[in-house]
Amino acid sequence: MKKYVVLFLSLGLLSLSCSKDDDSLIKLTGPNPDPDANVDVQDFMWKAMNSWYFWQAEVPNLADDKFPNTSDGSKAYTEFLESESDPAAFFDDALLYSEDRFSFYSDDYETLTKSLSGISKSNGLEFGLVRFSDSDDVFGYVRYIIPNSDAASKDINRGDLFTGVNGRTLTIDNYSSLLFGDEDTYILNMATIEGEIITPSNREVSLTKMPDLAENPIFLDETFEIGAQKIGYLVYNAFTNEYDEELNEVFGRFADANITDLVLDLRYNPGGSVNTARLLSSMVYGANTNELFLRQRWNDKIQEQLSKEQLEDYFADKTSGKTTLRTLNLSKVYILATGSSASASELVINGLAPYVDVVHIGETTRGKNEFSITMVDDPEGSYIYNPERENKINSDNRWAIQPLVGRNENADGFSDYTSGLVPDIELQEDISNLGVLGDLQEPLLAKAIQEITGSTTGKRDFTVHMPANVMTSSKMFAPLKDNMFIDKPLNINLN
Repeated sequence: MKKYVVLFLSLGLLSLSCSKDDDSLIKLTGPNPDPDANVDVQDFMWKAMNSWYFWQAEVPNLADDKFPNTSDGSKAYTEFLESESDPAAFFDDALLYSEDRFSFYSDDYETLTKSLSGISKSNGLEFGLVRFSDSDDVFGYVRYIIPNSDAASKDINRGDLFTGVNGRTLTIDNYSSLLFGDEDTYILNMATIEGEIITPSNREVSLTKMPDLAENPIFLDETFEIGAQKIGYLVYNAFTNEYDEELNEVFGRFADANITDLVLDLRYNPGGSVNTARLLSSMVYGANTNELFLRQRWNDKIQEQLSKEQLEDYFADKTSGKTTLRTLNLSKVYILATGSSASASELVINGLAPYVDVVHIGETTRGKNEFSITMVDDPEGSYIYNPERENKINSDNRWAIQPLVGRNENADGFSDYTSGLVPDIELQEDISNLGVLGDLQEPLLAKAIQEITGSTTGKRDFTVHMPANVMTSSKMFAPLKDNMFIDKPLNINLN
């Protein structure tokens, strides 16, 4: 019989029209392992990746004929799964395509799925890490602080620097364990800048991670009136769909203020919901529901089952909650984006490009054009996480994986930006002059306003004296990282 399934890929809401006797929504390949072998996690990982992974055909270990459904095949499959007792190493070393930079795992699906909603264990300090020239030492600089967090109650602000933790100098070998280890509380050893020299100070700041800290991605929205221009400015730090209605309200305020120009600040935004990226782009460009926003490409197993309509997403006119979108109908937008801008941030830039003059100010972006699904050990649910099927997840296996399952292209068919999207106007953040977000003198915002107003008099000097050559950031150690996930219904007809 035919099975009709609606997959909400990421948060995994799932509904299907088939009998209770139907097994998996996908055709599982290969045998089952020896039931006495302790390989539940590896078995789940292999079968989920074999079914959904974008590069499944490129990975010999994931080949459909790798393990025939025979007694010999079952033995070989069991031995393969047992070859690596650490599931993390098994995933990284045995299952990933060599060019995959973004698929990842978690040993606790609850922690991962909370992060998709902007909830994580955090002290609220968001920072970049930079390596000193000709040294293995590392320093951090504060980018912003999440409201209502522990850091928000402490004497620490954007632009502050630190060079140590708990009295130990940060290096490329220890920064991960000191800042992102198991300790919930640590003491930052702060530093100052004199000229272009960073010097440790005696100031210390103690920070404690809070469980279930929720970050509203709408960090700041302002409207500036400069001459004949009314300029909207939005600092948006993650594509978190729980805040879509509030995002629409922001654009309502912009529309009511009759703004003429928009500066969209995605410099610290590593990505998130594909549908939220579509909604945001629609708020900028308009509710043009007959114009293509993106086209998806899956692996051959999934792709052949999807119609043209199912593979295409158009601009939206309503939120998921059926609220009419407030749109600006702009023909030009200024987007601040850096190497920390990834996935859904890049999707906005690329998706708008065929329709809107996108002026990208900042740095080359991360270069992530694939989307993913949250997967858990629920074979009858096609391994897709569904909060309504929590009792169906293998109770002996809390692991989750977040594999890349597809790639997005824009209406012009362009998706080749794995090296990142290059800015129209290059301008790095300056450690010695980071500025205050929302202040008209903050360098990246000031540059955008200069471009908008076209002022030829009194132009400021944008020379960067201490470029923020970021090697990583605090967001890359959060469960969500730079993930872009699908969260719209996908109708698949499986025979």
